[in-house]
Amino acid sequence: MPGLVRRPLVIWLLAALAVPVLLTAVLIPARAGTTEDDLRDRTVAALKARGIENAAVDFDGRDAKIVVPDAVDPAQVQEIAAAVEGVRSVRIEGASTPTPTPTATSAPAEESAVPAFEVGRTDRSIRVQAPVKSQAVKDAFSAEVEQLLGPDREYDDRTTIDPANGIADAATISALLRALAIGTGDASVRYDGDTVTLSGEVPDQATKATVGRAAAKAVPGAVVADQLQLPAPSKSTVSEPCRTFPTRLAEFSRQYKINFLSGTSIVNDASKPSVVRAAAVLKSCATARVEVAGHTDDLGSPATSLPLSERRAAAVKAELVRLGVNADRILAHGYGQAFPIASNATGAGRIANRRAELRVVQGN
Repeated sequence: MPGLVRRPLVIWLLAALAVPVLLTAVLIPARAGTTEDDLRDRTVAALKARGIENAAVDFDGRDAKIVVPDAVDPAQVQEIAAAVEGVRSVRIEGASTPTPTPTATSAPAEESAVPAFEVGRTDRSIRVQAPVKSQAVKDAFSAEVEQLLGPDREYDDRTTIDPANGIADAATISALLRALAIGTGDASVRYDGDTVTLSGEVPDQATKATVGRAAAKAVPGAVVADQLQLPAPSKSTVSEPCRTFPTRLAEFSRQYKINFLSGTSIVNDASKPSVVRAAAVLKSCATARVEVAGHTDDLGSPATSLPLSERRAAAVKAELVRLGVNADRILAHGYGQAFPIASNATGAGRIANRRAELRVVQGN
């Protein structure tokens, strides 16, 4: 009886151990298949996102084998596939000859150098001359330029599609395009594989600095030769009327007098024609500034003569402004009886001293 009891217990124990083993044997292949399908789908999606459409992707567990067309860069495909989460190794084969590539555990391949390019602007166009990896990048450049074109410029599109060596992202030089769109005339940024050369003219120092920073960012580590020029300071050209203005004003003062009746500050009828001629001289040179100096004879006291002379200067200024001369160009000062031009002992002398004079303000 004791022997009969032990035998069923052993059989049940063996059965209990066998069930998990059988389940593992059934489930592992199913999961492996699911993992391969998932890795293949995500790898294909990653390649398509970078413009690579015709690669044949296969997986053995987590190890990828990818056959790429001849025009596609194997190093780029290997880098994209190795970056997919869960991929252990990548083997790249060309359409004709298999070409093994490093596994994902190897050091990542260096990014290819930026290809030679040139972007520039003239008064009539914005120019992009560069190889690009795909039509999508070419279209991105077109969209960028369309936003920058003014009414008088057109897009000079010299981009070519080169899947192996072209620029992969329009953002690489889009900042250069935006910086160069500022201003007029000719300016360009050219990269020959070693040196970034900036040439032409920019409107100001801020734009010059912006273009330089954008060039350095577009080609990290490259030598930047900044030959951009700022506009030469414009030489102020003095017109002939302004050049001769001091002489003509002095000649006016010799020929025409502005005098006042005793004790008054009113521009009388006899002096009004002189003021009209003075206004014509002033309006011939819109940048000249003058002083109207008021004077008196010595019949009054200095205490009353000074404010009277100031009122005379102000009256002449007001008349000139009424005749169309900008008030900011005229200073009015009174000097009382301090500067006579004739003897106050005679009536004629006192009339001459009751006057207003115009003279050029220094620094015009």
